[in-house]
Amino acid sequence: MLRFLQAEQVENLIVPDSVQKARFAEAIQRISDTDFVKDIWSDMLNWLIWTGIKLAISLAIFYVCRWLLHKLIHLVDAVMTRRGVEVSLHSFIMTAVKVLGYVFIVLIIVSVLGFNSSSFLAVLASMGLAIGMALSGTLQNFAGGVMILILRPYRVGDFIEAQGVSGTVASISLFNTVVLTADKKTIYIPNNSISTSIINNYSTSTTRRCSWKVSVAYGDDYDQIREAMLNIIKRDGRALADPAPYIRIDALADSAVVIEARAWVKNEDYWGLYDDVTEAIYKELPQHGANFPFPQLDVHLTKE
Repeated sequence: MLRFLQAEQVENLIVPDSVQKARFAEAIQRISDTDFVKDIWSDMLNWLIWTGIKLAISLAIFYVCRWLLHKLIHLVDAVMTRRGVEVSLHSFIMTAVKVLGYVFIVLIIVSVLGFNSSSFLAVLASMGLAIGMALSGTLQNFAGGVMILILRPYRVGDFIEAQGVSGTVASISLFNTVVLTADKKTIYIPNNSISTSIINNYSTSTTRRCSWKVSVAYGDDYDQIREAMLNIIKRDGRALADPAPYIRIDALADSAVVIEARAWVKNEDYWGLYDDVTEAIYKELPQHGANFPFPQLDVHLTKE
């Protein structure tokens, strides 16, 4: 009896292919006879129409908001140009307005499309945190650039000395400062480094002081040498009369008397005056009794 029941169960599990096709056709017929398919197509059609309407509204909002943003950017640009805002700060503010404007537009479109804006902001914050941790050095340079643009220890066109580099500031971006040296080298200094270092800005004042130190031998006529150096500086014509050029003995060294000459000059004439007077001192002072000492080594040879 048990074997007979098991055999009958196995036969029930084996269904012929024709029976399977018949059952599948019957199932399809039952579905088509109900409103199931009609409901699905109706829901899909409603969703497509509503989604299309929201996409059209979003596109309209995007183009309108972008037009308004361009008008705002032009307005801000005109106001800063009229007020003579510094070039680097001008560029920074324009970039910030543009970025914030597009972020605002994206938030509006996300809300219109039906997404939760708070969740979107949370995702942006999480992404910002992850990117910030990965680019901590870059963000420090960004913060340094903001501080430079706000405090303005130097501007484009200033001659500065910082981080072992001296030259003219060519541009100030959010991440680095570009310095053009006297020999036409372009140096990129990270803003984080330069904002926390000592900056020597030679352009904040309209005048600079030139200084020359000349070593002469002991016994040379100081008064005659002093008069000759003074005539060389005054003859050039670029030294300012007030304050007047000044010459004094700077030090009594081991093997020389150090004489220092000082003269004030306009910023733009500094290197021209310095180079020309240095050359004239070297050529003319020996004619006035000046002897330039230099280290000497005496070697004595003895025969045994």
